[in-house]
Amino acid sequence: RASSCHSGVALPQRREHRSVNFLSPDSKFMQELRNLTDAIWINILMVVTSIPIVTVGAAITAAHDANRRALQGEAGGVTRNYFKAFRANFAKSTALWAVFGITGAALAYAWVALQITPLLVPKIGLTLVWIIGFEWVFALQARFENTVGRTLANAFVFGISHILLTVGMIVLDAIWVGLLAACWFLFPQGLFLLVVMGYGTMILCHIPLLERGFAQYLKSGEE
Repeated sequence: RASSCHSGVALPQRREHRSVNFLSPDSKFMQELRNLTDAIWINILMVVTSIPIVTVGAAITAAHDANRRALQGEAGGVTRNYFKAFRANFAKSTALWAVFGITGAALAYAWVALQITPLLVPKIGLTLVWIIGFEWVFALQARFENTVGRTLANAFVFGISHILLTVGMIVLDAIWVGLLAACWFLFPQGLFLLVVMGYGTMILCHIPLLERGFAQYLKSGEE
């Protein structure tokens, strides 16, 4: 009789409390830790392959490609993806680096040696143009197949048309440079860790912003 009285009545169920182990391989913490260690290793590869100087462009392009693939969980391994992108983009990335390396050196010389008041405004303007192009050009080379001239032009088109994303990347870079300067003058003990993390980690932080800018073009390309 008791069972018939309760028929059709939903009895309250006990909630199962599942403890989330943040050290689990599938946890968000471990995923982010893997991304960070991948970025540090990519930074080391980038530093080593940039030693000849002329290869800096190919190294930055490869770092963009390897970081993106690592974030998206693509197979192949970080080292293999890095050197595959390094070889595939070497010629065009080196040509792009010749443009940005020479103009960047000229701007640095102007800021150090040409302390002339009438040149202040042109120096600021040209420096901003250089930074805008630099934030996008190697990411574009890593993501799209194009001529050197077209990639160079697209870097400024993307940089200006997606100005908020560009500002976001500039802010991230400025924070890293500021931390580097602070460690140099105030906390030398942290300098080694910051250098090891390096620009490869900054590229990791750039990837979500870059992919947001590229999204509609990647979709149209697939269609």
